[in-house]
Amino acid sequence: MSILIEGATIVAMDPEHGSEPFRGDILIEGERIAAVGESDARPEADRVIPGEGKLVIPGLINAHIHTPEAFAKGRYDNMPLELWMTLAYGILGAPELTPRMIYLRSALCAMDAIKTGVTYFSDDILEFPLQSMETIGAVFQAYEDVGLRASISGHVINRRLPDSIVHLNDLLPGDLKREVDAMEPPTADDFAAFCEEAHALYDGRAGRLRFMPAPSGPQRCTEPLMRAADEFARANGLPFHTHILESKVQAVTGHALYGKTLVRYMHDLGLLNRNTTIAHGVWLTDEDIALLGEARCSVVHNALSNLKLGSGLCPVRRLLDAGVNLALGSDGLSTSDTPRMFSVMQCAGLMHNVTSPDNAYWLEAGEVLHAATLGGAYSVLLEDEIGSLEPGKRADMAILDMRTANFTPLNDVRNHLVYCENGSSVETVIVNGEIMVDGGRLTRVDEEALMDELRDMMPQIRADQERLEAMNRPFIPPLAEVWRRCAETDIGINRWGSDNQPRWPTNR
Repeated sequence: MSILIEGATIVAMDPEHGSEPFRGDILIEGERIAAVGESDARPEADRVIPGEGKLVIPGLINAHIHTPEAFAKGRYDNMPLELWMTLAYGILGAPELTPRMIYLRSALCAMDAIKTGVTYFSDDILEFPLQSMETIGAVFQAYEDVGLRASISGHVINRRLPDSIVHLNDLLPGDLKREVDAMEPPTADDFAAFCEEAHALYDGRAGRLRFMPAPSGPQRCTEPLMRAADEFARANGLPFHTHILESKVQAVTGHALYGKTLVRYMHDLGLLNRNTTIAHGVWLTDEDIALLGEARCSVVHNALSNLKLGSGLCPVRRLLDAGVNLALGSDGLSTSDTPRMFSVMQCAGLMHNVTSPDNAYWLEAGEVLHAATLGGAYSVLLEDEIGSLEPGKRADMAILDMRTANFTPLNDVRNHLVYCENGSSVETVIVNGEIMVDGGRLTRVDEEALMDELRDMMPQIRADQERLEAMNRPFIPPLAEVWRRCAETDIGINRWGSDNQPRWPTNR
């Protein structure tokens, strides 16, 4: 199918224009962009979309999201990372969801995101008790049906909780420690076998879905498993997706476990390379930042989540200055409470203005747009395929109506996109050359029917979550003490922002 978008305003993010808007046409033939720019000739197309009053942008890329948290969206508040994880994910296991529940959960996130211009998820999936081919297959099926492009992970943790958080072994009561110690985590060989099978079954599905290995983090995974994931990623040209230095607890833990920062530990193991994408990167040292830049790594900045969990402020300007690629993500659906990238962009564009009185240090709207498009594409190794509107690239884009209040009065288009838009102006979304959202409505699935089916399941899902929280609440007091001790530990870095007075979490 061919599509002609005629006479629109375009923010292409290409080498010639960057984020500077210009007027022109876009011709799509099949899955790819055939032409961008002004043209006297009007080629025939199966569908012509009038561009007057419309803005075309590359599809937005959510470079780090955990859709398994969708059922806990809007559930938690005022909890640091380690306390929140205890209730949201659990320690001693969790109710096992059916593949249909997982399908609906994934579809919920995809439908919400794609209708607001998001065309790509880097989805880090952690299931309890363990992922299976059937459960990860349900995620692939949901994204195939809705029309999203995505990398879908095998997320894994193979160190017991007390061995991955400083002080916790000493603080856990004996009965809780015995319960945790009785659990058998997967081995590196188990994970490698899982990756091989999932990759063979699902990678390349629908021409837009990929598998990726995602070891949870160097404090939560053994060295053999981290190495196995890196080897698999390199061998198959996939992102190596992991969490590093999201919280101060992790920064203190790194030194306790390895006598060095977690980034330095990764470097010394040879695990920092072009394929490596780290989520968060809040508590980075100057040396960490230099190592990431030298290795051409990516950092996904999760502005909303870092604020909600009180994790701290990622040093984005210093990362950019060091040559680190910056992408943006929403993180989990119960720490950002949204899969929508316009909310993420606005937060990322504003939060760093309080970090320095030097306004040259602050992020510009064009830099935020780059992180949400080409920066995200680089982080998933697809910068030659998506992230900008250029001939030869995949046709992933969103068309917005500029006659809405979000663009009225119209001044700098980039500022409107980052600071005024909320996704409500999105009319049309194209992924891989196919119109997935038309006039604000999904074209491939019945959104209302899927939502109704999900709502019918929610009473049981909420009851299961309440039982999980009750089972894991005894872990909260010792973890609150860990958080307090680490907050008071001097590691020579202040990433709390202007208010540096610690306030301790309650033992809820």
